[in-house]
Amino acid sequence: MDFLVELWTIIQYFILGLVQGVTEPIPISSSGHIMIFRELFAIDSPGLSFEIFVNFASLLAVLTIYRRDIVRLIRNGWLYVTKKEETAKSDFRFIIYLIVATIPVGVIGVLFGDAIGQIINENAMNVVGVTLLITAAAVWMIRNLRGRKNDGDLTIKDALIVGFSQAIAVTPGISRSGATIVASMLIGMRQETALRFSFLLYIPVSLGTAILEIPAILSDPSFSTLWIPYVVAFITAFIASYFALRWFMNIMAKGNLRYFAYYCVVVGLLVIFFL
Repeated sequence: MDFLVELWTIIQYFILGLVQGVTEPIPISSSGHIMIFRELFAIDSPGLSFEIFVNFASLLAVLTIYRRDIVRLIRNGWLYVTKKEETAKSDFRFIIYLIVATIPVGVIGVLFGDAIGQIINENAMNVVGVTLLITAAAVWMIRNLRGRKNDGDLTIKDALIVGFSQAIAVTPGISRSGATIVASMLIGMRQETALRFSFLLYIPVSLGTAILEIPAILSDPSFSTLWIPYVVAFITAFIASYFALRWFMNIMAKGNLRYFAYYCVVVGLLVIFFL
């Protein structure tokens, strides 16, 4: 009997890892879906340590896919700082824009994080249902947009707009990738630029959160008793995030974003009326 309970627990966390991995790169809100599946499985785990743990797995997948861009940015950023190499100026500015765009979510998280968390805990499923509908409307707005801005055409203003859109996505149900890609395309970025800026922007926020929450993760009683399911979820989230992001890159190139809007409408309504 105990074996069956442990097996079911591992299956549940495998599904949670799969949900995190598939939904993190695409504009349908990973945090919202994790909350939905926790509700369905009746998994009571206070705090955000599990979400942060599997989110780090998604971060590793993003780092793997964008490793060449990251190495290039670091190399050229250093070249520009040390030697004022003109050919490296565009990448140096891109780094500055990523830093600027990271600031809003940090400020809002520090100032309003607890208040937002309390509101969400009191009205969790209703919040997720409504915010999924908001995500659907936002994605629908950009379904046919084709921007012209490349990496070298961005400005501080563009970075701040995208940064504030990411800050809005601290609310479960508001997709982080969706919010940043929507904002990026509304201000005229090309699909490829919007996608790259969105996921490179994801790196410092996710990495910073993971580092700050290491003590909370290690002290989480669930981690010590459920470390095998947690590891299963981590590995699953990494693999799923990698392939989901690769798939989403093709979707962005073809411009089939409207299907994500349809999906969010259906799931949002189901959550509102049945959960």
